[in-house]
Amino acid sequence: MLTVSILVAATAFAASSLAQPTYGGYSNGTVQVQSLSSRKQCTVYPHGGNTSDVANILHAFSVCNNGGTIVFLEGQDYFIGSKLNPVVNDVTIEWRGIWTYSPDIDYWRQAANHYPVAFQNHAASFILTGDGIHIDGYGTGGIFGNGDTWYTAEAGDTQPGRPMPFVFWNVSDVTVNNFFVLQPPLWSLNIMNGTDMSFENITCNATATQAPYGENWVQNTDGFDTMDAKNIKLTNFIYQGGDDCIAIKPRSYNIIVQNAECHGGNGMAIGSLGQYLEDSSAEDIIVDNVKIIRRNNDMETSAYIKTWTGVLTPQTSYESNFLPRGGGWGSVRNVLFSNFQVFGADNGPTITEASGGNSSSAGTSLMEISNVAFVNFTGYLSGAEKTRSAEVSCSNVHPCFNIAIENVTLTVAENTTSTGTAVCSYISPGGVHGVTGTGC
Repeated sequence: MLTVSILVAATAFAASSLAQPTYGGYSNGTVQVQSLSSRKQCTVYPHGGNTSDVANILHAFSVCNNGGTIVFLEGQDYFIGSKLNPVVNDVTIEWRGIWTYSPDIDYWRQAANHYPVAFQNHAASFILTGDGIHIDGYGTGGIFGNGDTWYTAEAGDTQPGRPMPFVFWNVSDVTVNNFFVLQPPLWSLNIMNGTDMSFENITCNATATQAPYGENWVQNTDGFDTMDAKNIKLTNFIYQGGDDCIAIKPRSYNIIVQNAECHGGNGMAIGSLGQYLEDSSAEDIIVDNVKIIRRNNDMETSAYIKTWTGVLTPQTSYESNFLPRGGGWGSVRNVLFSNFQVFGADNGPTITEASGGNSSSAGTSLMEISNVAFVNFTGYLSGAEKTRSAEVSCSNVHPCFNIAIENVTLTVAENTTSTGTAVCSYISPGGVHGVTGTGC
């Protein structure tokens, strides 16, 4: 797995000015098309500087669609000055170079210059659609989103129009290996309607270089998100940022995450679920072998499930389009969080079903949570005032049941032996086992 020091070095490389590219016989800003055996190969040569390479990138996707290979050259920088949504079938992408997104935040915010993402009223700059997509970054390739420009301008108050730099939309049979997303304006990698996808050796980093210590200016920079997804595997993953390391969102089934590190943020999340009046189920999920590491005095939770209140509740956030939200239904079941090493999170295993709610909507969630296990959590918590080794707060409508919290030995702070407290509410009688505490 990549180390954080390597990741920081890659950030510095992507942000620097690269020398103007020179290629034997090929001019800047062209696409070389070759026929190699039975496959076409399109090699994209960047213009250099701040001249957008989007037109040539789209040309390569078109010419080498349906059985071809697209090459972005190692050590070269491709400037992304506008949105793009190639639709492809059976393509191999040798993504050895770096796509650098324009830092012009006023341009990206304009509705005509990004793709709308209805879920939580977001936006995207790059959407990849199709079947049989195989990407390899070879450890040198990926996306540099220029997110620090956004973090600094907004200083912790996320505004509408920040685009996701890489969205998989309506895809199947996808592999992505040895790839990074650095400084994303919003969620780093987002799957929306994806089936049979494998990711290995992935790094996502959002670092606000101007933020005062202890202030989170990189909220909404999730690492890896799924929605309307089935049969997804993520292996060897590193995240640094200020939000969910992963977020398994509505209608995600058979999701496996193995070998991950989360530096800062909220930890491993299922949710949020139930924000909209629709089925928001998430089932058959394994998250195994994870390190949770406090950074910038920030590490809210180790692993948690979060659902919305069960009644429509007024909202004041653009992410709800300023409309009442909540009331979604469905099930969260057959979930395993296992083998977590925790270094300074505020809380251990957590289930909460009150997102978007208030005191009058407590216990109303329509999401049913069952057959969930948190197993083998070791390490220490932050020692914050409300630090809890475990918390399970569910719903009067569907009280949680068969929730196992086994071998969770988290001390309340580093270099102490006290294991803290557990709190349970809105659960079935005997619905939580393996832990003692108020209501459990």
